[in-house]
Amino acid sequence: MALDSMQEIFEKMQEGQKPFWKVVQDTDVEERQVTPEASFEKMRMTWKAMLETVDTYRGDLRSLSGLVGGDGQRMAEFAASGKALAGDYLSQVITLALCTAESNACMRKIVAAPTAGACGVLPAVLIPLYRQGVPEEEIVQGLYVAAGIGAVIAYRACIAGASGGCQAEIGSASAMAAGTLTAIRGGSAEQIGHATAMALKNLMGLVCDPVAGLVEVPCVKRNVVGAVNAASCADMALAGIESRIPVDQVIDCMGDVGHRMPEEFRETALGGLAATPMGQMVKQQMEERK
Repeated sequence: MALDSMQEIFEKMQEGQKPFWKVVQDTDVEERQVTPEASFEKMRMTWKAMLETVDTYRGDLRSLSGLVGGDGQRMAEFAASGKALAGDYLSQVITLALCTAESNACMRKIVAAPTAGACGVLPAVLIPLYRQGVPEEEIVQGLYVAAGIGAVIAYRACIAGASGGCQAEIGSASAMAAGTLTAIRGGSAEQIGHATAMALKNLMGLVCDPVAGLVEVPCVKRNVVGAVNAASCADMALAGIESRIPVDQVIDCMGDVGHRMPEEFRETALGGLAATPMGQMVKQQMEERK
């Protein structure tokens, strides 16, 4: 998607008196030569797939490694007990982030948003809103906002852990989710930018260090961090709190940090948690199973 900067989107919003989501949809329509209706229906199918992932989640499933599975169910049961520190919305966010990321590790259908490793962030923040009564149309419009932000990040920086570390995966997903929540709640273009920038800044420098090279540990739980971070940044932006660094500069900075990041911390499983004694033991056990 040819969106080079957040500033470009903001300018198109002002010039055409259009919301953020419509600028992104117009870009999709032009690039793929489809009707707005066809574009919207395709995005709706993406949303349906996110819902399906959550609706078909099974707490009894475990990943092939045995490292992942069941935590979504545990969190749902704990939230239902009334003992959770988080309120209802955040408890659902945590639960759904775990459910979706675990489904990915268990080889079930997910939506890469922007990657499979970060698939739990967007559904986690959006599905609770939908369950609270936000119309599907507004949710789908929100996904266009996420797509636009993701396109800019992919163009200016990167979204793959192998290229830029986990900051490029969970960080990008969190930034996309923060901007989306802000837009759905009626935030201005400036507030969408601030939310996006703050979310990405908060996860700047996060390394990609998957134990045994699997998208499981610490990936699943980082989806929770990304989702909760997104909600907090959206609230800050809506409250009038601003990022002191402009959003496009934050994105550029993330890309620079990712390119400077040592190879060991970019999805190679050679450093970080993967290099700990426990991480090495898990790797050895996996190799012995082959």
